[in-house]
Amino acid sequence: MDKQQSLGYIGTYTNGDSLGIYSFSLDQSSGEVSILADAAHTEKPTYLTISKDNRYLYSVMQEEKGGGAAAYAIGENGTLSLVNKQVSEGAAPCHISIDRSNKQLVTANYHKGTVDAYTVDPETGAIEPASSSVEHAGSGPHERQEKPHVHFSGYTPDEQYVIVVDLGSDTIKTYTINEKKLEEINSFSTKPGSGPRHIVFHPNGKYAYVMTELSNEVIVLAYDQTNGSFTQLQSIYTIPDDFTENSQGSAIHISSDGRFVYAGNRGHDSIALFEVKEDGAALSFVEHYSTEGGWPRDFSLDPSEQYLLASNQNSSNLTLFTRDPETGKLELKQKNVTVPNPVCIKFLHQ
Repeated sequence: MDKQQSLGYIGTYTNGDSLGIYSFSLDQSSGEVSILADAAHTEKPTYLTISKDNRYLYSVMQEEKGGGAAAYAIGENGTLSLVNKQVSEGAAPCHISIDRSNKQLVTANYHKGTVDAYTVDPETGAIEPASSSVEHAGSGPHERQEKPHVHFSGYTPDEQYVIVVDLGSDTIKTYTINEKKLEEINSFSTKPGSGPRHIVFHPNGKYAYVMTELSNEVIVLAYDQTNGSFTQLQSIYTIPDDFTENSQGSAIHISSDGRFVYAGNRGHDSIALFEVKEDGAALSFVEHYSTEGGWPRDFSLDPSEQYLLASNQNSSNLTLFTRDPETGKLELKQKNVTVPNPVCIKFLHQ
């Protein structure tokens, strides 16, 4: 792949025209996105993660009456070759993360309310059967909070802990993995009915930002690295006060310099830009950007962070923005990139 080209992958819903995982390239000089291929045919690969060395891609997936995780070897020009998969009975997970050493994988299962841990062979990329599975308990006041709905599982910046975000019970839980077993060591409760969905950490490791799906807010949290606990500092809305139609928070990402946070809104169909203040302890709203499509489920900064690419699930298109690194502001570049029902966007690491 040319150095001017950044390669990436798109996870999708396969209940329409999609065949599975698609590969794409972003030309850094012209700022044009091109779909390369349907790189892997699999059912419901809605969320992806890529090993730090760019050798393997891991995907959530569905197979008949079971769901789980699949490992793919990344080849020339973005080709994917199935390594193996681990499937258990029930619905597919909705989120997946791999640690930097490519030895530990965790998944979040919205429908089952579970977090699952898997050991990975870092050389072959193969996933071993789940070594630990924890089912959450609890509920919330919203009609969609009748039971736990685990929406995110990922690692703290130092990878000492696994953080699990549960939309159904309004909780953010901290786990250790001891002898391959998940052990809860801390739990933080968000405002009832907020429905926390995803979390990102500030590069300094002292703060985290949680996107809520049901209340359309970003919650700013202080993070204690000594015990994995959180303390709320601020909450700030991601949609205008006068917007009264249905909108649900989606993805949240932070620039690598820790200066800007971006949050997706499905319904308002926008990305909200926030400036980071007080070394990470506060956010200040800047402006909204239309994603030029319906139901933006995810977006990603490219490795250079000169661009932001968003996925519109319901209108089946990707939208590319140029990004000003000094102001964080976005400018529409391309909006006609067709991909069926896109969800997750991941670039290869630089």
